[in-house]
Amino acid sequence: MPTAVSIGALGIVYGDIGTSPLYALREAVKAASAGGAPTPQSVLGVVSLILWSLILIISLKYAILICRADNRGEGGIVALLAVLRARHARPGTWRSAVLMLGLLGAALLYGDGAITPAISVLSAVEGLKVDAPSLAPAVIPITVVILLGLFLAQSHGTGLIGSIFGPIMLAWFVVIGGLGVRGIVMAPGILAAFNPFHALALLIHGPPMVSFAVLGATFLAVTGGEAMYADMGHFGRLPIRLAWFAIVLPCLFLNYCGQGALLLADPSAADNPFYQLAPDWFHYVLVAFATVATVIASQAIISGSFSLTQQAIQLGFLPRLNIRHTASHERGQIYVPIVNWTLAAATLGAVIGFGSSDGLAGAYGIAVSLLMAITTFLAALVAIQWGFSPLLVIAVNGFFLVVDLVFFSANSLKLLEGGWFPLLLACSIAFLMVTWRRGQRLTERARQKMRESEKEFVAHICEQPPVRLPGTAAFLTSSTAGVPLPLTHHLQHIYALHERVLLVTVLTSEEPYVSDEARVELHELPVGVTRVVLHVGFAEMPSVPEGVRYAQEQAELDCGNLSEVSYYIGRETVIPTTLPGMWMWREAIYAFMQRNAERSAAYFCIPAAQVVEIGIEIEI
Repeated sequence: MPTAVSIGALGIVYGDIGTSPLYALREAVKAASAGGAPTPQSVLGVVSLILWSLILIISLKYAILICRADNRGEGGIVALLAVLRARHARPGTWRSAVLMLGLLGAALLYGDGAITPAISVLSAVEGLKVDAPSLAPAVIPITVVILLGLFLAQSHGTGLIGSIFGPIMLAWFVVIGGLGVRGIVMAPGILAAFNPFHALALLIHGPPMVSFAVLGATFLAVTGGEAMYADMGHFGRLPIRLAWFAIVLPCLFLNYCGQGALLLADPSAADNPFYQLAPDWFHYVLVAFATVATVIASQAIISGSFSLTQQAIQLGFLPRLNIRHTASHERGQIYVPIVNWTLAAATLGAVIGFGSSDGLAGAYGIAVSLLMAITTFLAALVAIQWGFSPLLVIAVNGFFLVVDLVFFSANSLKLLEGGWFPLLLACSIAFLMVTWRRGQRLTERARQKMRESEKEFVAHICEQPPVRLPGTAAFLTSSTAGVPLPLTHHLQHIYALHERVLLVTVLTSEEPYVSDEARVELHELPVGVTRVVLHVGFAEMPSVPEGVRYAQEQAELDCGNLSEVSYYIGRETVIPTTLPGMWMWREAIYAFMQRNAERSAAYFCIPAAQVVEIGIEIEI
């Protein structure tokens, strides 16, 4: 039912934006007051800016517009690139430029993933200082312990915890909405903030640098909104919209208005209006509740990073990594150790390095605002590709792109205050993605020069028939043409061939999931050789034995006993050279990634007892 799914979406999709009231309004009011006490005009202006940012960016742009640009129900940057078919773009074309932009957007998600847990959990724990200032030195250690426990728990799976995410976040939204009502009762005049002229007056009449600082801080209220599109494939468009308009948006409106009303009544509460909105007896309970809510928000970001990594690997943007399934009944529950501990190092480093949520606020927002601008641009290209009027697309998406770029410009002022941190992470990952993609092309070009053609292979077998061994041998190959190098080497050194030979290629589709009818292609070649092409979606995990089993059952491919099939895999060693391609230092980085990638047998779920690896050296 849509209602039940919408409640489930509260924990995964809206955990980040739902915990933004902990720090967003506080930082925006601080920027608008320029270090002094907040005035009624600045409070009304800031609250108005936040409310209309939620309306324009999240409600109109994401919920109504961007969520329509899906790929068979899947959303996110990777889905947009798949719809635009930019993965196989030739260098120098406009699709190639789109691909580079999309890879940067995907990398920005990792930068966001490192900052979100840090600022969310830290801002929650800082609530201890409201009633007990003496606990201030313990805030950082407590935050580090909570985050370390969160990252340690990833390897055990999150299925049980995930099942209660939704109800907990529903309770969270009800609580913050109720606190907001309590504040509005103190000063009902805050409801005037729904008039957008208060936001415009604050920006126009204030000094330009202050106005830009206010915009940058206001953007903290909409960070996390991109999850609405990125996680659409898990819940569907309708439940996500229903959860936003029925629960999340009203409760956020109430809480931000409540905090603003508190500041109208008591400007001295500006140091932490979220916690001071609650009665004294509820403070410690609220700190515990906020900590749980921010842990849920952090878990959603971490799980999203795992999912993004899996899709990037499938589409050839990252090397194969160790991906573990933590739930046998649900394919979406995965754990990627290297991503988990890289995020852990970056997140804990941010907490210790910046020291407070105020410090982290300077690092937060710049990556998300750039990601939102890239998403708006790519969604416009998708709309034009689908046949919408270019003038209409330019008018609508152009307006939202201008809004995104204004927020990005405002956040750019934070570059030296910490904004460099997520951008450095994103640029490093984007560089590795581009290097891996370029190295893969150079490696495939080298393979093509070394491969024997099918015609030459058949002629050779007919002229000098090898000894035929009983059973089936499957040779994995990255190409759908020519003879794989492991087969050539095997024949040269062993002078024997199995009775049935399979040339198995796994191709990743531009769609998230592939139907059973389109999963297997068979092409019979002479001399007992069959080319088997397995199609998988970019959101699926490939299993070669499962594909061969399906081919035997549905396509009537005779492989005998599947547990006795021998899988031959090339163990390639890439050797950087001065041949045209990349600079030597980039080739060395690519060779390092290739050397440390997950073994093909493990990645394609092939039992170790059935694997035969053949070493091959390839110069690029």
